[in-house]
Amino acid sequence: MDLAYCRVSTTAQDLARQIDAMHAAAVAEEHIYVDKRTGANMDREGLTALLAFARPGDRINVLTLDRLGRNMRETLNLVHDLTERGIFLRTLGDKLTVDTSDPGPGTDMAIALLAMFAQMERIYMLERAAGARAAKQARGLPTGRPVKLNATTRAGAAQRIKDGAIPEQVAADLGISRSTLYRELRKHREGTIANQCEKGS
Repeated sequence: MDLAYCRVSTTAQDLARQIDAMHAAAVAEEHIYVDKRTGANMDREGLTALLAFARPGDRINVLTLDRLGRNMRETLNLVHDLTERGIFLRTLGDKLTVDTSDPGPGTDMAIALLAMFAQMERIYMLERAAGARAAKQARGLPTGRPVKLNATTRAGAAQRIKDGAIPEQVAADLGISRSTLYRELRKHREGTIANQCEKGS
């Protein structure tokens, strides 16, 4: 059976291109597992569900190997574990083709190189971010994360949830994570309480 895994790093990013590639590869919609989480670690709901479902003889399709993860050791360990379980892995969009149903030195080398490139890119990304923060500090500019929602948007999100909306859907509509939504809702409650106290004094 062909299965698929698609991942983007944040809730604001779009999975459509990856999912379209899986449809083109004839993977059934119900067998496509997705995550909107960083690839820096392997603790992801969609990936966990996929690994629990997969059986010997199944094949997991990803667009590129870095969708599995950007930590070289954990990615290689995952590929090894899949091989031990008799589960195959295929990439659809990498320049170096990976298909573990056709094992050999070339496949092993492609996996190792792609995993190394993914980790190097993550290291460079972190270095660029650190450089940007340092440049802002040198100019006296703020370096923290920008405010996700303003007071009006927080109030609207709070009202939607009060009216019965699912928090995960509200977060997705706003392009933020569920944990960020909860932090913003807490700010809204604290602001509401503060305003009531001021009016009462």
